[in-house]
This record gives sequence, C-alpha cells and structure tokens, in this order.
Amino acid sequence: MSDYLTVAEALARVLEGIVPLETEVVPLHQARGRTLARDLHALLTQPPADMSAMDGYALRAGDVRDLSVPLKLVGKSAAGSGYAGHLGPGETVRIFTGAPVPNGADTILIQECAVAEGDKIRASEPPQLGRHIRRAGLDFSKGETLLNAGRRLGAAELALAAAMNHPKLHVTRQPLVAILATGDELVAPGDPVGPDQIVASNSFAIAAYVQAAGGVALDLGIVRDEASAIEAAIGAARDAKADILVTLGGASVGDYDLVKPALEKQGMQLGFWRIAMRPGKPLIHGRLGPHSGRGSMSVLGLPGNPVSSIVCGVLFLIPLIRALAGDPKAGLDHSEPAILGSAVKANGERADYMRAGLTLRDDGTPVVVPDAQQDSSMLRILAQSQCLLIRPRNAAAAAAGDACRILRFEQGW
Repeated sequence: MSDYLTVAEALARVLEGIVPLETEVVPLHQARGRTLARDLHALLTQPPADMSAMDGYALRAGDVRDLSVPLKLVGKSAAGSGYAGHLGPGETVRIFTGAPVPNGADTILIQECAVAEGDKIRASEPPQLGRHIRRAGLDFSKGETLLNAGRRLGAAELALAAAMNHPKLHVTRQPLVAILATGDELVAPGDPVGPDQIVASNSFAIAAYVQAAGGVALDLGIVRDEASAIEAAIGAARDAKADILVTLGGASVGDYDLVKPALEKQGMQLGFWRIAMRPGKPLIHGRLGPHSGRGSMSVLGLPGNPVSSIVCGVLFLIPLIRALAGDPKAGLDHSEPAILGSAVKANGERADYMRAGLTLRDDGTPVVVPDAQQDSSMLRILAQSQCLLIRPRNAAAAAAGDACRILRFEQGW
C-alpha cells in the first residue's frame, strides 16, 4: 500500500491548480454564506459623532464637583433628534442611549445618579470625566478596510457590511456541484424497495455538505449500472456547466464498478484513484476539460458505502468547494488535539477516521471515545458521533489519557 496517497497528498492534488470562480454582485440580503471577492471599505464613520451610551444627562463634569449645586435643564437629545444648541456653564440636557452628545458636554450622568427637582437636576454622586460617551469612530472610520476578500459572510459580517453602508457586495460565484448516484441496488426514499435493494442516502448528505460549504447542489438522480447510462449522466453534468461532479458508488474494482472507465471515456484526466485511509480507500479524482483553472470540471468519485462517502466528502469535497468559492484557507487542517477516553489498538497502513463521541473535562479539554462499531455502512453510529478520531498510518496502540487528534462534525456540515 506504499503507492497509495496519504490524505494530505490527496487533498493537495484535489486543490492543485484550482482557481476561484468569477465574481458577481448580489444584494446584501442574498449574501449569507457567500465568499467576499473584494476587500470591503467603510463608506462612513461609525458612530458618526460622539454618542451617549446610557440614558441620563449630558453635562460638563466640572459643573458637578459641588453636589449641592443643581444644573439647569435646557433641552433634550434623543436618537435621531439631537440638541441643536451649545451647552453652557451650569446647564444640562436630558439624553438617551444612542443620542448625539451636545456641543459643550463632556460627560454623561446616568439617570440613576440624578435627582430631578423641576427644571433643576442635581447629581447624587460625581460622574467620571468622559464617562458613558461613545466617541466618533469608536467602531470604525470612513475608508477603513474591515472585511477582506476571501472572508465567508455570516450574520456578523453581513451586519458589519450593512453598518458600513454597503447595499450590495462583490462575491465569488457559488460552485455548481452535480451529484450522481450509481447502482442497480438503489431506490429513492419512499419508492418500493425490492428484496435486493437499499434506499439511497448518500446523495442527501453530500447535497447538504455542498450547501453548507457555499455551493449549489444539482441532483442527477440514480443511474443504473450501465456504461451508456453513466456516460449520459456525466454528459448532463457537463451540459449544466457543473464545476464539480461527484459520483457516488462504482469507484472500486468489481465487475459493476463502471464509473472510472466511463469518466476516462469522456476524457477525464485521472489525478488519483486510491488513498491510504479508512473508510474511503477507493476514491477517484480527476478533471474533465482543461487540466486546471477555469473551465474545467473537477471530479470526485466517492465510495458507495455511506460512511465512506460522507467522510470523503468532509475531507475532500468541502475544501474543494471552499477553494472554488475563493476561500484562501480552504486547504487548512482543521483537526485539533484531544485525549483518548479509552484505549485503541495499533493501526495498520491506512489512516483511520473513527466515528467517536466527545465530552469535555472541566478545564475544557476534549475527551474522545471511538465507537466499538466502525463498519462503513452504519449511518446510525455516524449520526450519534460528534467527531472523527484520526489514527495515523501505522500508529502504535494507545491508552486512555494519551494524546490524539480529532476532527469535529461542525454545525452546518
């Protein structure tokens, strides 16, 4: 198995030559999950002027050193309707959170520390100079670069872009991912299931990954184990101008594993076929069209076993989608350190990605316990797992408490 690629080597090949897709402009409300294609600069200063952070009274701190001397209430400043005058000595203005601080004021006396006596206001304790004032530009100033190209846009980023006064954003086009399931044994959920058939499930997980990673899924349905039918489906993906073709099943070495020959007949340039990993050894990678860059369709032929397909989707498909979407960190290793909660046996020549449960110690240290059942057909175990325990090739046996690495099933995967 020494000629099989490692996971790291395989991922490097999958991402080699990938160029982010073209950009487009979308309204802000349609930009969630998209990747910013240009640096974003603030079009204004936020806040635009000194603002009150509390309800109370705007005043000059020097006027309330003697708490027995009241101040004259001369007006009001509310959010969107500030006090137009200049605050003179011995004067105060009623002010509310988010309202502009009047000219001449340098401090906010919170209302809990104020005693109202008609049009007179007296402080019950002296406020600190400058207290409770948000200075102009506290958040950002006009012209500042606050979001960089390659940033994926979530709720906080969209709020910031809106505050920067951007109604539209330049983003990278979403990769179109065609998903093709193959196998005479497969039927769609809800259809009659024959004695030799199973319900197709892989395509639903892969489509969910595509959407979570920022792509658009195109389901090509289930194709029978016939070379002509598989070739026609590959042609449909090309006609749709898919950026990625994901095939499910038919990637091994059996008599009915027809996907690789069909792809090669269509002109696929094979990148690799097998990886030294478990689950997921038979994984096809290649390109249809130009060798690299825009205009080529990347191909990932995932194994038919559900867990194998899903694990390979996590390790290879999600980074590929993110790279096409313009994420400069698409290929980064997202694994993290943990400790074993139970002993594990020595590993063989393939890296093992074991489905596992995860708990946290009081100090926050993650503790991982792999499930006793690791069969790659068992979706129940996968759905109950919180992470993958990564066992390197030829790893020695390890005891509970030993260090290890895990890859979490993040929310949205």
